Amino acid sequence: MLISKSLAAHLHTCFLLLILLAFGLPEIVPVARGDVGTASYYTPPYQPTECYGEEPSQFPSSNLFAAAGDGVWDNGVACGRQYLVRCISVVRSGTCIPERTIQIKIVDNALSSTSAAAAYKQSITGATLVLSQTAFGALTNLSVASIKVEFQQ
Repeated sequence: MLISKSLAAHLHTCFLLLILLAFGLPEIVPVARGDVGTASYYTPPYQPTECYGEEPSQFPSSNLFAAAGDGVWDNGVACGRQYLVRCISVVRSGTCIPERTIQIKIVDNALSSTSAAAAYKQSITGATLVLSQTAFGALTNLSVASIKVEFQQ
């Protein structure tokens, strides 16, 4: 009888642990839910944009905005989307500002040759996100052309 009570107590503890692992772990241990890509930057002037043309109110007052590269643009559906972006680059020590996450707004298409974010204005071409200079500078300590980022809508 002593053995059966002990076994029942162990089973109860194991069952409780399974429930915590199944339902409570994501709240205890944060899980990355974002996408990973590269970010470069582009320089002013930032108009016209593919999303809003010459409309001056398109830019957030923080100047934290970006042009969407391939995979994010989605035939213009990305216009106006907000993304949380953080630097995760590990190429050079000290590249990223630790624990810094910014919110950016998509205002342009990085693949367009007629927008202000045209390839010739980008620090590198082919990036997932092409950030304004202000947004790029908010994520990195160093003068680099691109960084690796994690982003989520």
